[in-house]
Amino acid sequence: MAVAFVRTVSRRSRRSILSLSFHLSNPRPFPPASPIALTPKTYSGPAFAPFRGFLRPPAPCLRGPHHGLCGIPRSDDDLKLAPLAPPGDPPKKKGKSAKKKSRVDFTKVDPALLPTVILVGRPNVGKSALFNRLIRRREALVYNTPDDHVTRDIREGIAKLGDLRFRVLDSAGLETAATSGSILHRTTEMTGNVLARTKVAIFLIDVRDGLQPLDMEVGKWLRKHGHGIHTIVAMNKSESLDEQGLLTAEAGQAYTLGFGDPIAISAETGFGMAELYETLRPLLEDYMLQLPSDNHAQDVISTAVEKNRDCKSPLQLAIVGRPNVGKSTLLNALLQEERVLVGPEAGLTRDSIRAQFRFEERTVFLVDTAGWLQRSGKEKGPASLSVMQTRKNLMRAHVIAVVLDAEEIAKAKTSMKHSEVVIARQAVEEGRALVVIVNKMDLLRGKHNSILHEQVIKAVPQEIQTVLPQVTGIPVVFVSALEGRGRVAVMRQVVDTYQKWCLRLSTARLNRWLRKVMSRHSWKDQATQPKIKYFTQVKARPPTFVAFLSGKTHLADTDIRFLTKSLKEDFDLGGIPIRITQHSVPRKAELSKKSKKPSARKNVRILSEKRVALTEVVSS
Repeated sequence: MAVAFVRTVSRRSRRSILSLSFHLSNPRPFPPASPIALTPKTYSGPAFAPFRGFLRPPAPCLRGPHHGLCGIPRSDDDLKLAPLAPPGDPPKKKGKSAKKKSRVDFTKVDPALLPTVILVGRPNVGKSALFNRLIRRREALVYNTPDDHVTRDIREGIAKLGDLRFRVLDSAGLETAATSGSILHRTTEMTGNVLARTKVAIFLIDVRDGLQPLDMEVGKWLRKHGHGIHTIVAMNKSESLDEQGLLTAEAGQAYTLGFGDPIAISAETGFGMAELYETLRPLLEDYMLQLPSDNHAQDVISTAVEKNRDCKSPLQLAIVGRPNVGKSTLLNALLQEERVLVGPEAGLTRDSIRAQFRFEERTVFLVDTAGWLQRSGKEKGPASLSVMQTRKNLMRAHVIAVVLDAEEIAKAKTSMKHSEVVIARQAVEEGRALVVIVNKMDLLRGKHNSILHEQVIKAVPQEIQTVLPQVTGIPVVFVSALEGRGRVAVMRQVVDTYQKWCLRLSTARLNRWLRKVMSRHSWKDQATQPKIKYFTQVKARPPTFVAFLSGKTHLADTDIRFLTKSLKEDFDLGGIPIRITQHSVPRKAELSKKSKKPSARKNVRILSEKRVALTEVVSS
């Protein structure tokens, strides 16, 4: 057996020598391989016991970057330039290059100082879908309407792309050939005004439809109005073409726009967001590094912001009402800028536009909603989405401002119609503060309308009180949004109502108030008077109170209405929905608790020994 093993080893050694000489004479590059090493475990077993003395494991075959077979250099130059790798360290695999981190920490930058990026393009190319992708929320309406525009106003949000943070603007679809005075012409003018304060523009095209003539016109419009703005071409809806391998041909067409290398993305699936990040990162970093850095000013601003957060929390105000009552005009008047599109057309606003501004050192978030229409189930397309979005914003707001039309009130001689009553009642049911704003008071001026002007001012508060009896003292403000009159009065009334909505009363103060209220109320019978142990507030926004009653008695509906009315009158809580719940404490439970107390005393007389002896002597 040993002889056979020796013959086998000799034959294999001859073959390896011949192959080694062949490869040395004809050197060829070999694919990367891991180091090969024969360990002593290879020669294990009883058959190899006689040969363990002179059989040694061969040296490991190692390859460097310029090595041939088993670490032997292919030429003399390789012998000088490529040293052998150490036997213990295997060659490192080259993986994907790690994503570079940004030089600026955008998460610590004030949102007002962040760079602005605007999304532009012709209609129905996916601008709103990309906006929702960047802000990581579904705020903008997205609907496939090739023949109509869903987005008509400029929507703003804070984009979160990796570690980048920037302000992103969603604009309406551009049509440069629109007639003067039309909705499309007004939206194009609004986009041009906003384009002046942006740093980067993302020009979206639909890669499925290919490059259209309207895309070329939008490119010319950008060159004319976007001086000094870096434009990035993004080929949206590229997820299907990436699988078919047709992106190269479409990218060739996008080069003709003249804005550099296009990026293939998909706003719906998130494809290409890494390439968009690598393109935006150097542009946004350069902008932030060019800003003047004043650490002391930033510290002062940060401390002021922290104080404002502690004492004055942000206020959410939603402006709702029927179509064409002046909601968008009122928002522009409060912001003192042309923020949203206005016009005589009814139903012009489709998206709920959110804007931020400061009033008397308080941050206020304004939401302009679409015209409230009673949902009948027959709405289709953007109209149904607008109704759903309006209801959603009604749930998020702190204060609801219901806008009425003064001219319609004077003609119809009724202040609130059915749809407006539905809005107010739903706001009260959700526990939101309510403010009524009567707009278009400028139309009731003059000698002929002076009587109507006085009648509207007197009749509206009275009629609102009869329509909404569950909320008393609803504040009413008369304004003219077109002329900007009443803007400060509206905001002061809104802030005052919000402070009442956040009011908290101490338990001691409420119990003192309760004793006075119960004493001044005329009860038919003292037995019917509810026995309230104590009264406390458990929640604010809206104010919620709990009345603890002794025994199994409960407050009647009339008693709850009496307490609610007294609270609103004594603590000036007009226009605020108040909730009162009751909790009864059974008397049996009270007795059982008293019996379990260790400190309870029993009237038991215990005689001492001396007293017992004294009584015995007396008795004898």
